[in-house]
Amino acid sequence: MKKELLIFGSNGALGKGVTKVLLQKDFDKIYLFDFDLTNDKISINKTVNIQIKDLTKEENVITALSQIKPDKDIYYFLFSTIGGFWGGETIWETKYEDWNRMINLNLNTSFLLAKHFSWLVKASAGGSICFTAAFTAENPEGMKGAYGASKGALIHLVKTLAIEGQKINLSANAISPYIIDTPANRSWTPDADFSKWIKPEEIGEIVYSLFSNFSYISGNVITLKDRFKS
Repeated sequence: MKKELLIFGSNGALGKGVTKVLLQKDFDKIYLFDFDLTNDKISINKTVNIQIKDLTKEENVITALSQIKPDKDIYYFLFSTIGGFWGGETIWETKYEDWNRMINLNLNTSFLLAKHFSWLVKASAGGSICFTAAFTAENPEGMKGAYGASKGALIHLVKTLAIEGQKINLSANAISPYIIDTPANRSWTPDADFSKWIKPEEIGEIVYSLFSNFSYISGNVITLKDRFKS
């Protein structure tokens, strides 16, 4: 049975690290989806680069996934880094447009990917999907209400899909990081202890483990906060 992988957001800070790891694994083909493929475009035999548009619009999600054809001899796997962060205001200071932006970026895009990837898996041998949630989704923090609510709803989506996916050989999980070790995060908090942060490549290994055991690992949220010093 063949295994094919879809990575959405492959050219972002998290996506690059995850992609670097998963390219070395035993997938027969890897589809790399991102909004901008002009930089760091990966061209090796088993990769296909696909440029995407606004994923809050269902027709764009359908267009992206329609490039992969169902096949009863293929297991499909999807990892998504798509989303965004906004914070710094209390609930009563939050503009409705900012609230909606977080719901659109973090929840609605994930719903659409889950919906249409499920149809692909249903017509194939089976598969698994993994989303990027956030530590604050299950551990509320002030000034992050809209962001946390959108990621919390994403976790509920994942757990629901894990239940429903049993009918179509689809498992669903999420990784839930606190702070990922990226250049942008280092620049925002230059005095932090970077050695505690989780690296994108480490997340790639976790995602691979979930996919390698997809037939019995489902409905889980992998919390990634701080690294302890061994």
